[in-house]
Amino acid sequence: MGTGARVELAEYVDLFRKRWRWIWAVAAAGLAAAFAFSMLSTPLYSATAQVFVSVSGTDTTADLAQGNTFTTRQVASYAQLVDSPSVLDPVIEDLGLEQSAGELAEQVTAEAPLDTVLINIAVADPSAELAAAIANETAGSLAATVAAVEKPSTDQPSPVRISTVKTALTPDAPISPNTPLNLAIGLLVGFAAGFGTALLRERMDTRIRTQDDIRAVTEAAIIGSISYDESAVDLPLIVQESPRSARSEAFRRLRTNLQFLALDRERRAIVITSAIPREGKSTTAINMAISLADAGTKVVLVDADLRRPAVSRYMGLEGATGLTTVLIGKIAVEDAIQEWGNPNLRVLASGQIPPNPSELLGSIHMAELIQKLENEYDVVLIDTAPLLPVTDGAILARLAAGAVVVVGAGTTHRPQVEEGLEALSTVGATVLGIVANRLPVTERGGYYRYEYQYQPPGPDLLEAGPGWPRHRRGNGWRGLWQTAFPGDEEGHDRHRR
Repeated sequence: MGTGARVELAEYVDLFRKRWRWIWAVAAAGLAAAFAFSMLSTPLYSATAQVFVSVSGTDTTADLAQGNTFTTRQVASYAQLVDSPSVLDPVIEDLGLEQSAGELAEQVTAEAPLDTVLINIAVADPSAELAAAIANETAGSLAATVAAVEKPSTDQPSPVRISTVKTALTPDAPISPNTPLNLAIGLLVGFAAGFGTALLRERMDTRIRTQDDIRAVTEAAIIGSISYDESAVDLPLIVQESPRSARSEAFRRLRTNLQFLALDRERRAIVITSAIPREGKSTTAINMAISLADAGTKVVLVDADLRRPAVSRYMGLEGATGLTTVLIGKIAVEDAIQEWGNPNLRVLASGQIPPNPSELLGSIHMAELIQKLENEYDVVLIDTAPLLPVTDGAILARLAAGAVVVVGAGTTHRPQVEEGLEALSTVGATVLGIVANRLPVTERGGYYRYEYQYQPPGPDLLEAGPGWPRHRRGNGWRGLWQTAFPGDEEGHDRHRR
């Protein structure tokens, strides 16, 4: 079996695993329809009479051979006479049937086995007794009709004789409906229809549902996998409010992957964006910032979504003074930045919503502000507007080290992700990675249940504060900094000062 065939088989298996409930539901509907059809169908009984065709009046061997040849050649024609009015009209009259010859012909079939002089006359009828009676009467009527047709003259008998060799008996069981067969067919047809419908829906449904769907549209690395959680609406800051949860552990894994991104030593600003609204980019940015701060990284979170700012609302901060206030020169950035929770975390709210967000974010003042923040903080996280509705995210990604794109499973469609990434590529911005958000809990490669869940560090594991594990003793923060930003000793010394 070739590689292509194995891939195709794997796709079908994945499709069945993904939509097995739908497939079996349609298969069950097919089974139910077959059962209903069997129960509602009128039972039909079949009875068969068999006749033998012979030629009489042969005296010699040559005459006998000639007669047999004649009979074999003619027997097929006699079988065709069975459903003719000349044969069936007498049957209707003798049995007192309230049918026409044409209607009765639909119930009667005749078969002449190859190389024989036998004719099998089968009759199907809702009444078992009547089926047998019609078959026997039809055999007798056929004999009389053939005798009349083959009679050479009025004073000589017909040389062809048809004799009944097997009388039709009253059948014990109906031939239809065949309930077991109908159920088997209904199940197979339903299963095929369900699988076909699932395949059609899969081809037509372009929504991102799994990490494989993301890999199908981009070669960018998936640096984070956050599963769907109904409590996320009530607990958006999951890392702070429920640090032992599986989603919090997923953000810590995202933090680890983020530290290994190939960031330039002087470019520490990362834009967090998405293709469309409501993919969870703001809550992802906030939880990333909290996770980094918990690990000892000095972080500033900037709310640059000047269309629908959400950071200050989620974090309970004052949002009227912030980024826009700094950009128009009304306040210094040091005075606009607010403390929140962990001493390593600072937040710059959006400020008042301006009439020209794109122009403001693309200005020289924004570029200078980002550079200033990069000089003062280890990581600058910038939450900005989605890529498709406006150009804000692409503009900022070009000014920063790059963009981390949040993709909401079940919300975003593949063409939307492609278009959003194309918007970044058009301006020359770097895609640092993809965060797959709201993945199904069963998504392979997404969430895993750990036997050992996250535990807050105890006193015996701390050296100089939160995020300083003992295995770094001797290196301290310098070791963590070198892991995140290899070779940047100046940044470490600047941070320590």
